[in-house]
Amino acid sequence: MSLNNIRIVMIATSHPGNIGSAARAMLTMGLTDLYLVNPKSFPDNQAQTMASGADSVLAHATVVNCLADAIADCHLVIGTSARSQRTTQWSHLDSSECGEQVAKHCQTGKVAIIFGRESSGMTNEELEYCQYLTSIPVNPEFKSLNIAAAVQVLAYECSIAVKRGNASLETKNQSQPPLADAKAMEGFYQHLEKALITIRYLDPNDPRLLMRKFRGLFGRTQLQKKEVSMLRGFFSAAQGSKFIGREAKVATQLKKNSTDNKKR
Repeated sequence: MSLNNIRIVMIATSHPGNIGSAARAMLTMGLTDLYLVNPKSFPDNQAQTMASGADSVLAHATVVNCLADAIADCHLVIGTSARSQRTTQWSHLDSSECGEQVAKHCQTGKVAIIFGRESSGMTNEELEYCQYLTSIPVNPEFKSLNIAAAVQVLAYECSIAVKRGNASLETKNQSQPPLADAKAMEGFYQHLEKALITIRYLDPNDPRLLMRKFRGLFGRTQLQKKEVSMLRGFFSAAQGSKFIGREAKVATQLKKNSTDNKKR
């Protein structure tokens, strides 16, 4: 069932009751895959109390130390954020569009929806893992939305989008080669950064948000596993002995020319 491919990830949740309430919200919509990144207290009796019977979700919840571990096997990662689209580099989806994207991708791979800290949300470093950001339209004069309520809204949007379905889209997705998961993409981005430094396109002392822009570009592209391998082969060639040897040869020749000119 495609709903099983939807993962809710909660980062550093400070109130265990919010974990229980989120588990209850998930199960009412048919979602069961919960990952917790460094929760303040879990397992916890308050979480179980607030789950109101969704004990199975809590019992099977996975606790990890970092966000990368929570999304390593996911092919689409969506972060929740209340930040204005004008102040970020990421593509934004409203809650309904988020549901449609999740329904599209969960037919053939795992999808993660990430919820940040109750007080401060997600850091920029955590947002780097996301292909999209999503937000819930709320009253602009009162934007206080409990994290469990946010889980409920997005779980509902995903559930109805999956149930509504699109047979032709599902068939199309199933005929496509597998997409690269988050773990593969992180390796890809690290390799890309090193290659860009090698060819002097990226100055590590003055990166100018270049890698964030590349993450946005390739995140929207949704690379296939074989495409990641192909591009990493290209990066290796750019970093290889032929390129470096040619660069060294040019440098040696320039130094020789400079010496010859001084002798003259």
